[in-house]
Amino acid sequence: MSKEIVVLTDAILITCIVQRGAGEEIVDAAMQAGAQGATSFFARGTGVRQRHLGVLGITVNDEKEVVYIVVPSDQADYIFEKLYFAAKLDTPGMGIMYMTYLEKMATYIPHEIVDKLTQP
Repeated sequence: MSKEIVVLTDAILITCIVQRGAGEEIVDAAMQAGAQGATSFFARGTGVRQRHLGVLGITVNDEKEVVYIVVPSDQADYIFEKLYFAAKLDTPGMGIMYMTYLEKMATYIPHEIVDKLTQP
């Protein structure tokens, strides 16, 4: 049995950066919109809304959640729109979201599915 890599080339990465605690709602919205899964993690960020504490000048970094969702390009706009409203990104200070084209990606795909996708 020879080893081979199945490369997918029609994928988009949606990145959504929201306030800590909002990540689960984003993941749920993505799954309801048709995404197959998501990765989320905590991060720290600063921006124009950063606060300084008195004379010490200490900057307090806001806690964020980052959600990565890989979707097929034909579903990306639909899922992006659903996430925008689920994350309340139409409200100032709630976060940011963007899409990135993935040149190629690879993961395990069962042979039966590969065979179905490659048959004319």
